[in-house]
Amino acid sequence: MIFMFLAVVSLFMALPLVYAIVQSLKPINEIFAYPPRFFVQRPTISNFRQVFILSDSLWVPFTRYLFNSVFVSVIGTVIYVLISTAAAYPLAKGKFAGKALVFNMVVWTLLFTTEVTAVPKYLVVAKLGLVDTYWALIFPYFANTLGVFLVRQFIVSSIPDSTLEAARIDGASEYRIFRSIVIPSVKPAWLTLTILAFKDLWNGGSSGDYIYSESLKGLNAAMSSIAAGGLGRTGAACAVAVLMMIPPIIIFLYSQSSVMETMTHSGLK
Repeated sequence: MIFMFLAVVSLFMALPLVYAIVQSLKPINEIFAYPPRFFVQRPTISNFRQVFILSDSLWVPFTRYLFNSVFVSVIGTVIYVLISTAAAYPLAKGKFAGKALVFNMVVWTLLFTTEVTAVPKYLVVAKLGLVDTYWALIFPYFANTLGVFLVRQFIVSSIPDSTLEAARIDGASEYRIFRSIVIPSVKPAWLTLTILAFKDLWNGGSSGDYIYSESLKGLNAAMSSIAAGGLGRTGAACAVAVLMMIPPIIIFLYSQSSVMETMTHSGLK
């Protein structure tokens, strides 16, 4: 009974993804059919073909948009995971004045949404002279403290103090402990951060708040331009939605077991 219940819930949660794929395979007359139908009767890949045809006529080469998205997503994710792990270790196992206050500040910042911090983020980026650069998309994401919270909770629950004390007795420095013990032990946590950070950075390449040069915009900016062509490009817009979902889904499928383990250790539901 439990399995049947979970199967029904899983199918219900998968409906948006299935619907997006089905819509991308519908010809234009089925997309606007009334009453609307969930399943496609005459599947076609013409919508995907139209996307690639339109991408060839873009002012900036399609490969440039792709490179921008990949560069920002990969570099930003790697640096964010390293910063979050390095900041979480002293909060979990260090002893210093104000440790509780710093951790409480990390937790409090989780209450603020992106809309609340949009203006301060822009002011900081502008003052640093990062507007219209790759770092304008990467740097603001480092202020996301969810990664520090997740890794800190994972370290507290999975790495005993006795292990660290034994390493110190053997003469290992804190940097050696962090590199050889902490990082390998929190692999599920940083794989989870990889999913979250890559997804956010992958979807943030069209940020008009920081990027004005077309040659610096990401793949989703190009896809948005293709999709914003009126009713005649509705099918292409559906195909674009599916194409943009593929990289985050692949990363999630690779790391899904680590996500479950991290959420269990961190206490999040």
